[in-house]
Amino acid sequence: MPSALLAGAIAVLASLVVERYGGVIGGVLSTLPTPIVAYAIGLQAHAASVEEFRRALAFVPVGILLNAVYLLIWRWLPQQLHQLQVKRPLLATIAVAMGAWLIAAIGVVFVHDHYTPSVNGTLLCGASATAVLLALGLCATRRVHTAPAGARRVRLIVYLLRGVGASVVVGAAILVGQSGLPIASGMASVFPIIFTTVMVSTWLSQGAEVPAGAAGPMALGSLSISTFSLLAIWLMPAFGPFLGATYAWGASTAGVSLPAYFYLRSRKISKPPASPAFELSEPL
Repeated sequence: MPSALLAGAIAVLASLVVERYGGVIGGVLSTLPTPIVAYAIGLQAHAASVEEFRRALAFVPVGILLNAVYLLIWRWLPQQLHQLQVKRPLLATIAVAMGAWLIAAIGVVFVHDHYTPSVNGTLLCGASATAVLLALGLCATRRVHTAPAGARRVRLIVYLLRGVGASVVVGAAILVGQSGLPIASGMASVFPIIFTTVMVSTWLSQGAEVPAGAAGPMALGSLSISTFSLLAIWLMPAFGPFLGATYAWGASTAGVSLPAYFYLRSRKISKPPASPAFELSEPL
């Protein structure tokens, strides 16, 4: 489906931006709210009602908050594993971060299904998650860690795998939404496949310092995705899928992504207390 293909293309561009501009500035640029546009348009086209559409988008910020925690695990855990001399730090980081995200996401869906809040209740959850994400993002970027641009060439097959993974996630999320499970669809739409492909591919191609340094800026930059979702809840039904999504994208980019970009540019970049960098020759 077109929405899934668009998301795949965006995943490739996101990792290219991080590798080209480094983890600090690239972290914000790679989290522009473009991938969620494809999901929102596809969701509105297939949702059974406006209420289901709004429920699904309202829980996107909750998933984005989980993604921010997921990213911060990538910044904190590698240096702990390095100190413990874990032989396969990359695989261990993936397992811990992904396991924590899945457990939390399943818990969110279970709690929602148990209490079945109203549409306004889900909107409140989304707004609350966005507020918490803002606080977390500012705390995570209070000291910006160095994350240089990549210097190694990345093979074409790596870019293709990134795009395929993102396309599968968005396509699956839309199918879940069609099955009458809007909350599960909203959570599935932000499954951290794009973040994972960026982190893993930049670790393998450029070294662990780049994804570790990008984690905080990406967590802050992803606030624009939450903002887009909250705006699109009202703008897309009012103005139609394409015009409404354009308005929401423009507002979230101008109101969140650009300020985050200039905020990070103004921060003093420092070395992390214990460098998480690993040699590429080490086992995964």
